[in-house]
Parts: sequence; structure tokens; C-alpha cells
Amino acid sequence: MAAKKPLNVVKIRKMKEQNERLTMITAYDYPSAKLAEEAGVDIILVGDSLGNVVLGYDSTIPVTLDDMVYHSRATARGAGNTFIVADMPFMTYHGSTDETLRGVRRLMQEGHAHAVKMEGGLEIAAAVKSIVQSGVPVLGHIGLTPQSVNTIGGYRVQGKDAADAKRLMDEAKALEAAGAFAVVLELVAEETAAAISRELSIPTIGIGAGRECDGQVLVFHDVVKYASPYMEKRFVKTFADVGSQIRGGIEDYVNEVKNGAFPAENHVFKADEGVSESLDSLYGGGRSEEATQQNAPSASDKEKVGTQG
Repeated sequence: MAAKKPLNVVKIRKMKEQNERLTMITAYDYPSAKLAEEAGVDIILVGDSLGNVVLGYDSTIPVTLDDMVYHSRATARGAGNTFIVADMPFMTYHGSTDETLRGVRRLMQEGHAHAVKMEGGLEIAAAVKSIVQSGVPVLGHIGLTPQSVNTIGGYRVQGKDAADAKRLMDEAKALEAAGAFAVVLELVAEETAAAISRELSIPTIGIGAGRECDGQVLVFHDVVKYASPYMEKRFVKTFADVGSQIRGGIEDYVNEVKNGAFPAENHVFKADEGVSESLDSLYGGGRSEEATQQNAPSASDKEKVGTQG
């Protein structure tokens, strides 16, 4: 497959104008990023969802800036020709502008991201504007915002009634006005997401937000069912089941080692002719008789386990 050229924010906006759907997937390390790039995705998101699917947390809240820098850097090494967005983790953009920009700088300089993603709407618009003015592209994220799950009443669909739909529209417009190049809509009622997508001049990227968004994003581990146990989600389609294949492969490995089938003849390396005899002559062909006798079970030991002498 010929090497592709990475997108930029101008091309991303152009794709909306040309009605070309955007594809985005999360990745958190070198091999998953490399596979995603080879598959042709437009954007890779180094999401703080790594807290759930890679680090074993029950939410994204424990994920630190150091975690994000580490995983973004590894992802960038695997996908040098793909536009990479890194999440700003919990509480790294709600303080002073200087503090926010220090976090952004780390994700860009140390994590080698091309853009950052931030959850929230009106309350973070000023921070988004400051970051964009500093020269860093920002991807917005509204609807279900996992970092705020404790204040929005859990994992529930957003924008189902008129008042909530208007709130989301206002937040999306605020992010657009602040300079965001696109907005993720997560777990949003389809009609609301469609209206927002029509109203904005920047692309919307949906996850559980229906069919009318300008693009879609899914978590890598959901796409390929790489989890145990795997939790089915209504808004997710799995396109492969590598989890079962991985588990089955490891089970086969364990069984073959236990029964002596692995390593087989074709897995070993041979020494020069005569090496085995030379070692035997030097070291007595294995453990000495004295060592063998010392490790042999005594008569009393045999009696304890019912062994016949």
C-alpha cells in the first residue's frame, strides 16, 4: 500500500464541503496505530479512553497527562502519515491559561500530536480560543463527556428533548466560534446530531450519534473486539473478533508446551557435529551420579506417597 499524506485542518474542513465522510479510530500504541494507518483511517485519536481499555480503570478520570504523552508518542511512531489528535485529560484545561498551554505543549512536543481534543462546550470556549490562537488545532467534544460523567448523571443519551438539544447546539456553535476544527458528538440523539451537523461549517464526528454526522469514530478495541470479557454496546459494530483468536492461540501454546509438542524439530537450532559428544566427555553426560542419588526420593518418602520400591 502506497504511503499516504497526513490530513491537516484545512483538508478536514474541505472534506465536509465535499460530503466526504471522515473516519477516526482510537489507538494507544505503536502496533495498533500502524495497523490503523495501513487500513487507511483519516484521523487517529489517542483517547483518554485508554484508561478503560488499556490501563484497567473504570473511568477516564484517573488518566494523567504523563499517560497521554507516553501513549501519544508511541502512537505517533506507528502512524507517521496520519493526523493524530491527543486527548487533554481530566482537569488539565480548567485552570489558568498558562497551565493549560503547558499541557498542550507537552502533548505536541513530547507526544508528537498534531492537535488536541477537549471535552465541554461553553465553559471551555475561552480555553479553546487561547489554544487555537497559540497555533494548536483543537477538536471539540460534546454530548456524553466521560470526564464529566459524575455530573451529567451517568452514561445516558444526550439531546433527546428540545431543551437539551438547544444546549448542545449552543455548545457546538461556541466551539466553532472559538476556532475548533471539528466536534465529536458522543451518544447524542440522531435528530439533534443531524441538526448540529447541518448548522456547523466544521465537521461533526459521531460516536453513537447516528447517521448524519460528517464522520464516525470508534474505539480500536471495540472495532476488533479486543477485550475480555467484551461488553456489547448498541452504538458499536464489531468488524473482527481478535479477542477470541488471541485467547485461543494462547491456549494452544500452553497446551503444546505442556504436552511437549512445542518446540518441535523445525523450531530448534543445531550445533556443529560432535559438540554434544564433546560436552558429554567434559561433564559426564549430564548430572553426576552423586547429584542424582542426592535428589532421589528416600524409602520413607516413597512410603508417604504410596510409591512401590
